[in-house]
Amino acid sequence: MIDFIANFVREKQASWLDEQRRFSSRLLSLPRVAALAASSAADTRMGATPHDVVFELGSMRLLRYRRTTPATARHPLLFCYALINRPYILDLLPSKSVVQRYLEQGFEVFMIDWGVPSDSDRVLTLHDYVCGRLASVVDFVLRDRGVEQLHLLGYCMGGTLATFFAALEPHRVRTLTLLATPIDFSSRSCLLNIWTDEQTFDVDAFVDAHGNCPASFLQACFLCLKPVENLLEKQVAFCEQLDDPGFVTGYFALERWLNDNIPVAGETFREFVKCLFQRNQLTLGQMKLGERSIDLARIDCPLLLLTASNDHLVPPESTERLRDHVSSSDITALALDAGHVGLVVSGKAHKSFWPKAVRWLGDRSR
Repeated sequence: MIDFIANFVREKQASWLDEQRRFSSRLLSLPRVAALAASSAADTRMGATPHDVVFELGSMRLLRYRRTTPATARHPLLFCYALINRPYILDLLPSKSVVQRYLEQGFEVFMIDWGVPSDSDRVLTLHDYVCGRLASVVDFVLRDRGVEQLHLLGYCMGGTLATFFAALEPHRVRTLTLLATPIDFSSRSCLLNIWTDEQTFDVDAFVDAHGNCPASFLQACFLCLKPVENLLEKQVAFCEQLDDPGFVTGYFALERWLNDNIPVAGETFREFVKCLFQRNQLTLGQMKLGERSIDLARIDCPLLLLTASNDHLVPPESTERLRDHVSSSDITALALDAGHVGLVVSGKAHKSFWPKAVRWLGDRSR
């Protein structure tokens, strides 16, 4: 009994001393963390990989990422990002860059930066974005590379836009990769689907009052989806990892992106909420852009569906149900135990998940 008590006391003393050492290490890290925070706030560079702006239309810019070696894949890859937030989340840090994973595979990589809509852009519709700006970008990339098709990858709302384009112009899309993309909006497992219900959210009155959907409104909605994690748990985890330089660097980079919000063009927001969140017109075969109907059955290219099992914005089944509507015979799905953002920036995503996704595209580019 005495030996048991003695061992217990020694273990507790060792644990207490270890925690004291960690506390001291975290405390001594505070000046370095403060300096890093200041430099992060002052640093205007967004994205890890050097790039050039090769095409502009309105507020939209097309980025072409620089390669150090010639591309080995014949067909280029175009990232179609969402109209919410900024696209550099896909190129956040060298060790957490989806862009660099595809550059390493030998692709010529382009990215759409939709820019910040002005007050006069409030009239822009989904038709303007897909049949106007996205179509113009595709035209430019195909001319630039001298090919007739490209690989298209869409993230979140950008994946929905990419799906629209692939259904309208299937002959120009060689493969379609959808990353955490909302397709079927019938699920009630996501708070966004509940909050936007037409019985409780009058999107017409909202857009008529605000013009563009304010960035502050979107930010508040995203914070309220997981308030305890966003307002408490994240800060506790940060304090516990103050002595880990890699964690601190990644934390500040991600926080900068999370708070770098932009508005959404009013008419586009109105359409997206009414036609998709409230009426689920895409999977019901009722979706139109202008006078053009979106027929998902026209999509027949190889299809890669990438989902996160803990996604609080886009339930995996919302993406997966696209299978039931396309004509593609080559469909692959990959899932990761992560959240909506962790899918692109977490260490485990870049260790195992993205190598598989990149190989999938490489295998279809020979």
